[in-house]
Amino acid sequence: MRALFTLHELYRDAVRTSDFEIAQVANLQRQIAPLYALLSVSAASLAYTHRDLAPASLTVVIPAILIAACMIRSVRWLFAAGEPAPTKPDARAKLRRTTFLAALIAVAFLAWALALDQYGGPDQHGHVSMFIAMTVVACIFCLGYLPTAAFLVCVIVMGAFLVYSFARGSEVGIVVAVNISLVALVILKVLRDSFAAFLRLELSQRDLAHKQSEAEVLIETNVALARTDTLTGLPNRRFFLDELDRRLRAGEDGFAVALLDLDGFKPVNDTYGHAQGDSLLKIISERLREFASDCMVARFGGDEFGILFAGNADRAAKTGQRICEAIKRPVPLTGANVVVGCSIGIAGYPQAGRSAQDLLDRADFALYHAKAQRRGGCVVFTSRLDEMIRSERAVESAFQAADIDREISVVFQPVFSTRTRGVVAVEALARWTSPSIGVVSPERLIATAERAGMARRTTLKLFEKALAGASRLPAAVHLNFNLSAVDLADETTIAMILDELTLSPVASTRLVFEITENSLISDMETARQSLQRLRSVGAKVALDDFGTGFSSLSSLHNLPLDILKVDRSFAAQLADATGRRLVGAIRGLAETLSLRCVLEGIETEQQLVDATAAGFDYAQGYLLARPGSIEDVLETLSQLPKAA
Repeated sequence: MRALFTLHELYRDAVRTSDFEIAQVANLQRQIAPLYALLSVSAASLAYTHRDLAPASLTVVIPAILIAACMIRSVRWLFAAGEPAPTKPDARAKLRRTTFLAALIAVAFLAWALALDQYGGPDQHGHVSMFIAMTVVACIFCLGYLPTAAFLVCVIVMGAFLVYSFARGSEVGIVVAVNISLVALVILKVLRDSFAAFLRLELSQRDLAHKQSEAEVLIETNVALARTDTLTGLPNRRFFLDELDRRLRAGEDGFAVALLDLDGFKPVNDTYGHAQGDSLLKIISERLREFASDCMVARFGGDEFGILFAGNADRAAKTGQRICEAIKRPVPLTGANVVVGCSIGIAGYPQAGRSAQDLLDRADFALYHAKAQRRGGCVVFTSRLDEMIRSERAVESAFQAADIDREISVVFQPVFSTRTRGVVAVEALARWTSPSIGVVSPERLIATAERAGMARRTTLKLFEKALAGASRLPAAVHLNFNLSAVDLADETTIAMILDELTLSPVASTRLVFEITENSLISDMETARQSLQRLRSVGAKVALDDFGTGFSSLSSLHNLPLDILKVDRSFAAQLADATGRRLVGAIRGLAETLSLRCVLEGIETEQQLVDATAAGFDYAQGYLLARPGSIEDVLETLSQLPKAA
């Protein structure tokens, strides 16, 4: 049994790692034709010795049909020897077909031989036994490169012959049948050992070729080692600068220099360790190699990469955006799936500069702007970029001089029950309208407040206004309020939020604090402690934008969470089967962790139907209601069913 298991393992390994099935077919082509010739001659001789004893149908018609079939198969195998080698799928199909036909022909010849055995005397009976023995032995040897077929033929022929001999009751016939069977078993063992040696030979040839390939790669690696990053295998900074200087000296026109920096790499490195960080860099580098036809990528160090694009800056930006999309695909690490993004700054030659230093400086300037304003995307350095930077500084200046109490406000976007279409919660969203610069986006408001050191004041003012609005809503409607990473890391902010809750008529059990995966990963332990303090007064915690951050299952399990809000990008994926399976898997994960689940970004009626079918009890999006004032929410409540 162990020998058969070892043979099976060898065969599986050979089929998986080499063109073994093609080699099987090639060897069988030399064996099958002689096998059919031997069968034909043996069948003709058996028919001849029974010519005067058995009916013509058994001595002429049937053997003629069998011999003709053998000749046709023999010719087909002979012609195949001169054709190009088959592909692996074709070879596999041919082996399966050969196994089936071997069994079929064995049954046909055996049935015919046993039918002839009903006629004649001892000599003729002996000839039938000899025919069966020769047929089995010949098939085993000629099908040596296809042991499955050989074993099948042996079992069919010898099994049936043994049953036939015992049924006849002839002592001599039984002894002959048993003897032939024992001989066949010994030959099968020899065949197994021979086939195992054949397998090992094929595997050793594969290993030899693999080692030769490794040796060639090692030689090439040693030659390029001085200009290669040892961790990722990408060109290093020296190679990049040499190539940039070469292009500048050659006067090449229409290329672009870019700097790429990973977004979110440091938290992964700090949370999961440097070994996992190195694994992440290797996987990211492999994805960057996919763009080798459009650009040359080098690793500068850490999570920073340099890129030389062929073509102008606009063309580089298009390729750069594809790179961003490739990098932000989930990365499987040991114990977690993580998601990182990247930001890219691009400087085109000669528009942005004519020297290596100028191009690198301006690419770095564009990268800084990308990380500040367009994280996860590409920014091309242009004269207008200076204006944008000045505009950003103007926002900071306006915020420093802003009347926070008067200028910032909150709007509310309802969260609906998919079953009843009733409002179960409202999410408070920040708004800032400056008298000097106009409307500022919530993201820009929070980022500006954090840079200005006014995050706590801004959060508390927004929370105060959110509570004021929620106090006008029915007690069954919850209030969702967003907390940033800075808020979670600030114990004083959390304490003041709790103090504000004690003074508000809004019950703390109606509060749901929304946080993002990124804010958790930045300081997991502090975030956990802050969330525990909020939950200790009866408030709930929702993980917002799930699926866009690091998605660590261990983190989800260990954090004090009550609600999972699935990012709006997944709503669009409900239109295809793969997307529905993915969304369903997330829904199942939430259910396993006993978390209520909200699907964000519902914009069409079909998405709402699909979300409901996927098991989501709650949904949020423009189809259901856009963000509006508390009066808008009250009007919506008056028109919709009450929350369940």
